[in-house]
Amino acid sequence: MNLLKERVALVTGAGRGIGKAIAEAFAKEGAIVLCVSRTESNCKQVAQSIVEQGGRAEAFAMDVADKLSIATVCKTILERYPKIDILVNNAGITRDQLFLLMKEDDWEQVLFTNLFSAFYLTKAVARSMVSNRWGRIINMSSVSGVSGNAGQANYSSAKAGLIGFTKSLAKELAGRSVTVNAIAPGFIDTNMTQSLDAKIVEQAKTVIPMKRLGKPEDVANLAVFLASEQSGYITGQVINVDGGLVM
Repeated sequence: MNLLKERVALVTGAGRGIGKAIAEAFAKEGAIVLCVSRTESNCKQVAQSIVEQGGRAEAFAMDVADKLSIATVCKTILERYPKIDILVNNAGITRDQLFLLMKEDDWEQVLFTNLFSAFYLTKAVARSMVSNRWGRIINMSSVSGVSGNAGQANYSSAKAGLIGFTKSLAKELAGRSVTVNAIAPGFIDTNMTQSLDAKIVEQAKTVIPMKRLGKPEDVANLAVFLASEQSGYITGQVINVDGGLVM
């Protein structure tokens, strides 16, 4: 299938985990994928792998926590790809700590990386979508943003903010055939969850109805659908990919 044939897709946090899986899935569906991550070697490796498998991709190093970096790199991207069809705001970090012990820097870094970056990146590319009267914006939220999570006041706030951003922007852009949706993953087997204590992971499995962690591909498959023509009448939605954890 070529659900995304000739579409230009910008994916942040594409160097590993969910972002990598989305970049690879988009390429398989015919998209030209712009792989963005803070670590240049990571996004280059993903882009190179896509090209070696017959896809089209290019890597761009960007610190999404730095609005100057976003502006500079987006300028370069838009000079080379003036028409961005799909934007996936996926880049994210965690700095978990109980609220009373949380440092201001950990609060700010998580908000800047997970929420503010979506504003600046969307601002940079949405105009071309509006002009072309077609676009897909996918924001990576989390079940933590839907239901909250102890020890993640910063992360949950950022991810909840993305939900509000998604719903508001969807109403503003719907008339131009630009859809805006959010995906809320649960426990997905990525570098982020692999850094957790094994006991925490096993405990998590006990409260997930499917009794297992999700795979990055589970999220990527949904992202492909939301980025395609097939989802043209779906906007402003938050879709959980969590094995039934939040119902």
